[in-house]
Amino acid sequence: MTALPTPVAAGALPPLAGSAEANGSLADFIWFRTGGPAEWLVRPRDAADLSAFLAALDPAVPVMPVGVGSNLIVRDGGVAGVVVRLPKAFARVTIEPGNRVRAGGAAMGITVASAARDAGIAGLEFLRGIPGTVGGAVRMNAGAYGRDASDIVVEVTLVLRDGRVETWPAAQLGYRYRHSQVPAGAVVIEALFAGQAGDKAAIGAEMDRIAAEREASQPLRSRTGGSTFKNPDGDKAWRLIDAAGCRGLRIGDAQVSEKHCNFLLNLGQARAADIEALGEEVRRRVKAASGVTLEWEIQRVGTPA
Repeated sequence: MTALPTPVAAGALPPLAGSAEANGSLADFIWFRTGGPAEWLVRPRDAADLSAFLAALDPAVPVMPVGVGSNLIVRDGGVAGVVVRLPKAFARVTIEPGNRVRAGGAAMGITVASAARDAGIAGLEFLRGIPGTVGGAVRMNAGAYGRDASDIVVEVTLVLRDGRVETWPAAQLGYRYRHSQVPAGAVVIEALFAGQAGDKAAIGAEMDRIAAEREASQPLRSRTGGSTFKNPDGDKAWRLIDAAGCRGLRIGDAQVSEKHCNFLLNLGQARAADIEALGEEVRRRVKAASGVTLEWEIQRVGTPA
């Protein structure tokens, strides 16, 4: 692991009831299993702890929340400032009247979908196909199988970069395809979702169908980062990538998946730089073949080595 220069000295960090780890490894848990460390990897104990910490943190220090890193390339030089990772205390899921589900920012999509199923709440089944946390899904308006987070979000509770805790209605989030107006440095700590009454068996069957389709079509057991590029209007990124002859393309140990060519893989020893370079080569070839400029869906963060 490459150690970052540490302009944020330990003594400059505000008090924290949780933990703050210097040069904290991100490659240990992000899906690609590669890339540099966080200058400081912070795990707050609870919402009050996070709020007080951010309120007291020098405003010049950048803050980036990370869930399980299922849609993230962390560059090899690492991430400056503070990376916030919510612990299991933020993963609680509860059922509320009116076919609503309240979920902590660290809860996984499959956990939310399963809780809704058990309560006979339909409309959240697609979360079974989103391999990240509620925080990430809300921030990027994640979607699968014809539905997006914006279709079910009622409100979102944020800890803003200055420590203020606010609850925003869905309309304030400015949702569009794979994008929201959640501010930089803000951490999603909770979301309220709405569904409708449904049959538990039918909900379960739909979730099983989604799971089987993902297993059949996506490289789920590989070091990957989920869908790499956004679908252009009226087309599919994977089709354009395949048509440009990129299926199986490699740079070092980075490869375009042969199973689903909108997924990039780390075959074992790929650097983040290899993965990002492969993505850029795919974009170049697709542009040359079709005239379409693919937009990254995977977030690329940090600095090169």
